[in-house]
Amino acid sequence: MPNMLSTGVSGLLSMQAALDTTSHNISNASTVGYNRQGVVLSENQPQFTGGSWVGTGVNVSTIRRFYDDLVSAQVRTASSAKSQWDAYSSMADQINNMIGDSTTGLASTLQNLANAFQGVANSPSSSSERQVLLSKAQSLVNQLQSYGVQLSQLDTQVNSQLGSEATLVSQLASNIANINAKIASVSSRGSDLPNDLLDQRDKYIDELATHVTVSTVKQSDGQVNVFVGSGQALVLGANATKIVAVPDDYDLTHKKLVMQSDAGAQVDISKSINGGTLGGLIDFRDELLTPAQNNIGLVSVAITSLMNDQQHAGLDLYGARGTDLLATGGVGVRINTNNTGTATVSATRTDVQALTTDDYLLTRTATGWSMQNSLTGQAIPTTGSGTALDPLVVDGLSIVVAGGAAAGDKFLIQPTRDAVAGMSLKISDPNMIAAAAPIIAAASSANTGSATITQGEVVDSANGSLQTTVNIRFLSATTYTTDGGATVNAYSSGQDLVMNGWRVKISGTPAAGDNFTVSSNTGGRGDNRNALLLANALNKSYLNGGAASVNTAVGNWIADMGVRSNQAQANATTQASVYQDATNAQQSVSGVNLDEEAANLVRYQQAYAAMTKVITTSNELFKTLLQAFS
Repeated sequence: MPNMLSTGVSGLLSMQAALDTTSHNISNASTVGYNRQGVVLSENQPQFTGGSWVGTGVNVSTIRRFYDDLVSAQVRTASSAKSQWDAYSSMADQINNMIGDSTTGLASTLQNLANAFQGVANSPSSSSERQVLLSKAQSLVNQLQSYGVQLSQLDTQVNSQLGSEATLVSQLASNIANINAKIASVSSRGSDLPNDLLDQRDKYIDELATHVTVSTVKQSDGQVNVFVGSGQALVLGANATKIVAVPDDYDLTHKKLVMQSDAGAQVDISKSINGGTLGGLIDFRDELLTPAQNNIGLVSVAITSLMNDQQHAGLDLYGARGTDLLATGGVGVRINTNNTGTATVSATRTDVQALTTDDYLLTRTATGWSMQNSLTGQAIPTTGSGTALDPLVVDGLSIVVAGGAAAGDKFLIQPTRDAVAGMSLKISDPNMIAAAAPIIAAASSANTGSATITQGEVVDSANGSLQTTVNIRFLSATTYTTDGGATVNAYSSGQDLVMNGWRVKISGTPAAGDNFTVSSNTGGRGDNRNALLLANALNKSYLNGGAASVNTAVGNWIADMGVRSNQAQANATTQASVYQDATNAQQSVSGVNLDEEAANLVRYQQAYAAMTKVITTSNELFKTLLQAFS
């Protein structure tokens, strides 16, 4: 009975393998990244005996790994998106809560400043109201500077996290490459690939997907090539490339991501990375953090420009023309560390209304200079050659280049980023708040006509003749002269008269000989006209080429931040659900079901016992046969 014995032994060994595999599944039921396994049995070759084919038992052809490439790819995609939005939303909330708070945020502080100016307008000579105004102005400066510091700290945090994430990605890439090498070694011997080694490699790839978008390509020898971002090769067979966070070419505190070869060559991939925590951090920095830093700077510049211009158009309690209320930092210019020339670049703001929240990249070409948006790379048209007499002019900036620039030299121009750091309150004396208008218009008490004149407003505070007295004398109901001049001017009711940097409006019907005077507002302690203009300055159409006021711009910016923050939270919630669904689908294929494994244990144990009986029976039959011939 040797065939019966070998058949029983083959079944016994096969059931033992099945029991071992089932035990392995149960032992790893809670192991992260484990894919359940199962024996694949196949018949042995039959033997031809006595005119018939007789079976010779069973063998284990392979230990199957329950794994679905498509489902696993879906899990990685969902995991990458979830991690990206988790990182983005947590960072976005910090900015939104800081600046957009309805009680303590920027909009509230701006309103407090406007209310303080209104308080001065209500009581122009009140020292207490003026002191409150200076206090509110200082609070605004402090708050804007606090925003700048907190945003800088957030930038430092992002840069630190980019470094940590890059280190983790590089380590995972090295681990995957090492396993690839082991798999290739096993494959070269012609044996089946070890399932547990495949699980270990996939676990590393799954973890990698939480840091950056991942795609894989299988090779014929069982190795996988791993690509990240928009297609950058991270692992090719047994070779891994490092991702490193290195200082930016313009700012040593700012990090960029590069792929670094063993020879030290670096390729900037900052704009190519997407998905995962790395993608979320980079998107947050580009879409919210950098614009927030520039927006805070633009708000600082705009408020300073508006307030100072209006101060200049008024008189303080000393009867002097108003001086600057606020000051800000200048335009930031950063030199590329790879420049070979000796050129230096200086930039000044010449038109606040034309400023944007963009940063610019100034590049020396073979024929001159080119300008691009530093984030999008879009070309920006400029005028001028860059000399002191003919500066480059772009979006409210005047740029002068000194020294010798080599072709390819680059400079980063940041129009508003540094403004808030240099912001300060320049007035400490409350009497120096220019609440009064510098001119006053009045009608002569001897006038007999019905014409009236407005008090007058300033249209050009820099005009040297602004406070020079001007007499307007009517020759008739339709003509007048100024200061007794020979020029006769036509008059119609309600028309504007603009002279010496001021504007008045005369309405009604004057009589011949009627006289009106525009003169310096000497002793105008109770005048509040300029204070009213200061109170309304933040509502004046000023930014975006005169299309938006500071209040409107701030409101739009806060609303945009709120929308982005809420959308990020919604996306994070959605992706968490998508990830859970994908994980459930994967577990339905690869997960260990303990009830099923328990049933398999019983089934294989019974089969094992039956095979033992077969062997015992074969042995007894063989002994009986031997005894028959003894």
